[in-house]
Amino acid sequence: MTNSFLFEQIKAKASFLCVGLDIDLDKIPSHLLQEEDPIFAFAKAIIDATHKYSVAYKPNLAFFESYGVQGLNALKKVINYLNNEHPNHFTIADAKRGDIGNTAGRYAKAFFDTYNFDSVTVAPYMGRDAVEPFLAFEDKYAILLALTSNDSAADFQYTQEKGQLLFEKVLKTSLSWKNAERLMYVVGATKSESFLSIRKLVPNSFLLVPGVGVQGGSLSEVAENGMNDQCGLLVNSSRGIIYASKEHDFADQAANQAKKLQAEMELLLKLKGLI
Repeated sequence: MTNSFLFEQIKAKASFLCVGLDIDLDKIPSHLLQEEDPIFAFAKAIIDATHKYSVAYKPNLAFFESYGVQGLNALKKVINYLNNEHPNHFTIADAKRGDIGNTAGRYAKAFFDTYNFDSVTVAPYMGRDAVEPFLAFEDKYAILLALTSNDSAADFQYTQEKGQLLFEKVLKTSLSWKNAERLMYVVGATKSESFLSIRKLVPNSFLLVPGVGVQGGSLSEVAENGMNDQCGLLVNSSRGIIYASKEHDFADQAANQAKKLQAEMELLLKLKGLI
C-alpha cells in the first residue's frame, strides 16, 4: 500500500482511525471463550463492527504471542481475514522488533512475506542495520519508534547532547537511510507539544499516534500540531474501542466508540480542508 492510496482511504472514510487489536482472553466477553478460536472470534467481530470507521488495524504481537501456537494461528487468521475481506485497510504488526543483519531480514520476511502485513513497528536503538532490512520491501513500511507515549520515555528519548534531543537525532538520522521514504514514525499523543518540531523534521511522513483516550492524549491537539497536507496521521485506539463492553453487545459498543472518534476526525479533516 502506498502513502497516496492510504490518503485516498482517509478521505473516503473521513477518518484516520487505527484500531488496535490488543486481545486479552481475560478481558473479552466470557461467552466467546466457548468458541473454537476465541481470539479470532473476538477480532473478527471487532473488525466487522468497526471497519466502516477506520482505515487501519494494528494487532499487538505480544498479546498473540503470549498464547503460543494458539495465538500465532489466530494472528495468521486475523491478517488473512483483513487482507481478504478488507484489503483497503492498512495493517500494522505492532512488534517493535530491533535486531541487525540476517535477524532483521528474517523479521522483515516474517511480517511482510509470511503474514503479509503492510508495516511493522521497529526499534531504532541499534541503528541503520536494524531498520534498512525492513525498508527493502516495496510498498511496505517500517514504523520507527521516535517519541513514545509512556511516562518513562524521558529516561532516554529526551536525553540532550549539543542542543539536540535523542528522539530528534533519531528522526534526522533515519532520513539518510536507504529507502527512507518507506519510513513512518511512532509519536505518542501525550507528547502533542512536540508535534510541531517533529513536523519540521519529517514534514511528509505518516505518524502512528498511540495514547488518545485511555492514556489522556488530545485528538484535537494532535491534529492541530501534527496533520499535514495528506493528513499524515494514523491515530490508534485500542482498549477504548475493543473493550467498550464485556457483554453480548461488545461489537456494537466498539462500533459506537469508533464512530465517535471518526466523527471527530471528520471535523478535523474538514477544518484542514482535506475533505
